[in-house]
Amino acid sequence: MKVLIAGLGLIGGSLALVLRDHGIASEILGVENSETHAAEALKLGLADRIVGFDEGVAEADLIVLATPVDTIPLMAVKALNRVNDKQVVMDVGSIKGELCEVVSMHAHRGRFVAAHPMWGTEYSGPQAARHDAFTGRNVVLCDTAHSDPDAVACVEAIFRELKCPIIYMDPEEHDLHTAYVSHISHVTSFALALTVLEKEREEQHIFDLAGGGFESTVRLAKSSASTWVPILLRNKYNVLDVLREHIHQLQIMRKMLERDDAEGLRGLMERANTIQRIIK
Repeated sequence: MKVLIAGLGLIGGSLALVLRDHGIASEILGVENSETHAAEALKLGLADRIVGFDEGVAEADLIVLATPVDTIPLMAVKALNRVNDKQVVMDVGSIKGELCEVVSMHAHRGRFVAAHPMWGTEYSGPQAARHDAFTGRNVVLCDTAHSDPDAVACVEAIFRELKCPIIYMDPEEHDLHTAYVSHISHVTSFALALTVLEKEREEQHIFDLAGGGFESTVRLAKSSASTWVPILLRNKYNVLDVLREHIHQLQIMRKMLERDDAEGLRGLMERANTIQRIIK
């Protein structure tokens, strides 16, 4: 299978590696706006050739859209304008509502499959690509009832080869739940990093005293703004909803601290501990 991947950063680059590792892709074509990233991708073996988007769509059996989420809807339309009834277009972005609405009335809608592998790191760019990406991690497929059965089967076969459990959701449900379990984690991490940078003026103290708890909590603050600004803005109503609840919980804890309410704090923490039944 000849695969075109538009965007050879963390997700697109990692997908390129695993498609090659598993013998799924016979040739990988890459699309990159950044000349630096294009050169890195070739050097790292993420792509066999760097091509223009239209050129790549004309050649590929599978077109993967792995660019920032604000660019994917237009790219999906451009790809669908050019594909035949044998080609498949897939995205790997973390926002689906707007995307699925944009392509919903396209004549070639059936050739599109909306996918979201639930994997990522705080790093970005071609050098962040990893051979061990995706394996065993859930992948969400959205709106598959509007995709052609053979297109869905193609995408399912890829993720089954990667041993990824597949979950099916509608786009709105997907965007709501990713706000709860993914997007709010990044907002919190960015805010915590800003809090520490604002209050702790001595960088060496941050380096010397930050333990594992702080490091793991703030890790996501190293994530790329070019990736996360579009995600948060495109899913802002869901993110604002969960952010309001998050702020509410912080305010409750603040009031308990002000009142030296040990039992109240204990109750909140023990309730929070119950999440270990879900996430082990």
